[in-house]
Amino acid sequence: MNLPVTQLLSMPEGKTLEFKQDLSSPRNILKTLVAFANTAGGRLFIGVEDGSKEVLGVASPLDEEERLCNLIADSIEPRLVPNVELIAVEDKTLLAVEVYPSGSRPHWIRKEGPADGVYVRLGSTNRKADKELIAELERSARGTAFDELPLPELTADALDLTVARALFAGQRELSEKEMLTLKLLTPLQGRLVPTIGAVLLFGRDREGHFPDAWIQCGRFAGTTKNVIFDHTEIHEHLPIAVERVIEFIKKHAMRGADLSEIRRRDVWSIPMTIVREAAINAIVHADYSQIGAPLRVAIYDDRVEIENPGILLPGMTIEDVRQGVSKIRNRVIARVFRELGLIEQWGSGFRRILDEAERQNLPEPVIEEIGMKVRFTVFLAENIPPGMPHKTGKEAEEQVTEQVTEQVYALMICLMKEPLRTKDAMHCLGLKHRPTFLYDYLKPAIQAGFVEMTQPDSPRSPTQKYCLTEKGRRYLEREASDLSSGRGADAD
Repeated sequence: MNLPVTQLLSMPEGKTLEFKQDLSSPRNILKTLVAFANTAGGRLFIGVEDGSKEVLGVASPLDEEERLCNLIADSIEPRLVPNVELIAVEDKTLLAVEVYPSGSRPHWIRKEGPADGVYVRLGSTNRKADKELIAELERSARGTAFDELPLPELTADALDLTVARALFAGQRELSEKEMLTLKLLTPLQGRLVPTIGAVLLFGRDREGHFPDAWIQCGRFAGTTKNVIFDHTEIHEHLPIAVERVIEFIKKHAMRGADLSEIRRRDVWSIPMTIVREAAINAIVHADYSQIGAPLRVAIYDDRVEIENPGILLPGMTIEDVRQGVSKIRNRVIARVFRELGLIEQWGSGFRRILDEAERQNLPEPVIEEIGMKVRFTVFLAENIPPGMPHKTGKEAEEQVTEQVTEQVYALMICLMKEPLRTKDAMHCLGLKHRPTFLYDYLKPAIQAGFVEMTQPDSPRSPTQKYCLTEKGRRYLEREASDLSSGRGADAD
């Protein structure tokens, strides 16, 4: 907003900038001013041809200024008082209207009413807000987060506390007091009820209450959605869903690198640190009040797109996000993710993404508002073809061997001498965060067939231990053989 007028006039129209030739279409001007006030503010210049940017000026500037001020006062509710001024450019006079993000939102066009006359700004266009978005504007003006609202018809039994307590094991006991602190429960009329955030995180029937609170993942052949190669739907509790998203991406992200290199460390064609951060941001900032749009992850040969329903919160622009400005839409979800170590520092996610992309010499990721959703695009250093040829027998085992991650390999080393309980295995690995152990180390090792339970019929037994399978032992024996023969990762 502090840029010189001459510089603003050279910029394209966008979320906070628009040009109009004159006042001949007052309704379009009113829609723009209402949208600015409801979204992130903006500047409207009248007297500029919006295509060529030719400065035309306005005839009778003082009369037009008065007409515009009367139009705003008579046509917009609640009352909007923007800054209207006359600006000289070359030998012409422009009308400039500056609108600030309003604390009285939602504003609407009086003739259209509060249900049909509310508009928001999406890119360089004005979009009529539906009832869910209008409610979101009202909540944001009050400083209320959607996921902090109570669900009065439910009790704590609606939450899967077994899973929640397992995720918090070693950090919080998740007692009633702790659940109040985390706002998983909230007092209402003398009793405790779960919040929307609690049901979104740990609800037994989350999708019964929020049908679109799931994640759709797809791998497409090429750079368009013409041919889908693989897909999955993720319906698990949100902290676990993060790991499921990463598992799906990893499934399609292994480089055709040298075998010995893959054995020793993760070698991905997709920057996993970046997409993990983007997936977490999408889950935390999704507008779960929106209907008909789940979160989506799409993998193409040249990029990964992660979309979440809901536009940026009022007052926020893409540039704000890039600069690390943080406005959290879902405070309960964000707080729980922070406690579980999925979020490190408020507002730092996008800056870390940009820094990591620069470190890996990747094209800069793009964040944009498209329709009623936010899309984050991660570009790849090189195109990756979908899938690998199907193999059987010894070839199939070799393919699995190539996809052993550093985490799985480290766990196998810890279990080489004897079976270990969870806490002992975490101690061996130097881990303190139980979800990281479960979803990055233990579950992938079990799914690959390298590790198994010592008491498979009693998976929750307090004396449960984990040991290597015969397949896991064979893998380590091959590793030792390769190293001794000079074919290991450290061989010349």
